[in-house]
Amino acid sequence: MIRYTLRCEQDHSFEAWFRSSEDYDRAAEKGINECPLCGATRVEKAPMAPSVARKDKSEAKKPAEKVTLATAPDPREMALRAALKELRQKVTENAEYVGDRFAAEARKMHYNESEARGIYGEASADEAKALAEEGIEFQPLPTLPEERN
Repeated sequence: MIRYTLRCEQDHSFEAWFRSSEDYDRAAEKGINECPLCGATRVEKAPMAPSVARKDKSEAKKPAEKVTLATAPDPREMALRAALKELRQKVTENAEYVGDRFAAEARKMHYNESEARGIYGEASADEAKALAEEGIEFQPLPTLPEERN
């Protein structure tokens, strides 16, 4: 087994174990190495200090750094993430972003005060509850961890 220190595009460092350097290369080519902290898939090897045996065993050992171990991503989770990303892309390409006016715009369309069209934006929990109570249909647009930056 080979241990690598990896770093994602958000500068999170974590350790991952591979059977061989070729296994790491294959995983990197497929883009399946994923940051366990933010879910980013742009991951590369980080510089590592070599592990050197010391002759003088009386030296005090340094405490180990806190390390997060990476696991191979679940194929079902990867498929779900891809589907959610595709859904979000289709909505953003085909609907109008109305920002924090989402609740007001949805009401106008529901009560035929404006032309019906695809919209997306933000609404508070109270606004969403009020829309649902008025019978106005809407769905939350999922945000993936890597989209939160």
